[in-house]
Amino acid sequence: MIRSMTAFASRRGDLDAIVWDWDLRSVNGRGLDLRLRLPEGIEGLEAGVRAALSARLSRGSVSLALRLSRGAGEGGLAIDEAQLDRVLHALEHVQQRAFALGVTLGQATAADVLAQRGVAVPAVAPEEEGLRAALLADLEGLLDDFMAAREGEGAALETLLANQIASIESLVEESQRLAQARRDESRGELRAALRRVAEAMPEMDEARLAQELALIAVRSDVTEEIDRLRAHVAQARELVADPRPVGRRLDFLAQELNREANTLLSKSGSSGLSRIGLDLKAAIDQMREQVQNVE
Repeated sequence: MIRSMTAFASRRGDLDAIVWDWDLRSVNGRGLDLRLRLPEGIEGLEAGVRAALSARLSRGSVSLALRLSRGAGEGGLAIDEAQLDRVLHALEHVQQRAFALGVTLGQATAADVLAQRGVAVPAVAPEEEGLRAALLADLEGLLDDFMAAREGEGAALETLLANQIASIESLVEESQRLAQARRDESRGELRAALRRVAEAMPEMDEARLAQELALIAVRSDVTEEIDRLRAHVAQARELVADPRPVGRRLDFLAQELNREANTLLSKSGSSGLSRIGLDLKAAIDQMREQVQNVE
């Protein structure tokens, strides 16, 4: 089953007077890149969130945000005194440095100070020790929704990839047909060339000449390239049906398909086979674009 790396999910939960909102989204990425925006002051929450995400996801650039608030009539914020001191000391240092350089700065307001990260935090009372456990339990539901979204996107992606693989296979078979026709023509052309050279240069060793012409025929033969293309197409179908994450392997396989298509083009020797080779490269490029979104 194909899963897309592009997905979105959101979820709301609550515990007593505390309400939270999750927002989880991802786009394609080379590996698993987690970017978290979590409230301050809940010990062990970030480690638990990272562990939960890493257990369910293998690839993607993933952004998760969690917002906490209190119900009506409840105190919403508390001041982290240690962080406040650090911010005020930093502001004092900036003011002194600016004064020494002859730069005039406006006075920071209380709102400016409160806007600094970590100064004002959700007022989570110490007795609410079950909040972290409740959040992590609710995160599993969010991840269920998120994985369902990835699988939904992946189902459409799987259909598209299946069609592209079928198109590539059709072009490979057409290449085989044209290569066989070209091979039959080439045999007649090589025999005619052998007769012409023998007539023009009767003293030339015919066995050596025949050997050279045979080497030319071998170098222009594309049987191995077509066999490898067929094998890659079969493997692509197997990967698309694999329930495990296959994005990296599909990407590598697309590179191998493209390499064989390039060799086929370089050895084509006919306009028809060259045209099919170009169509084949275009189809492989389209497939590879879609593969970039596969987990």
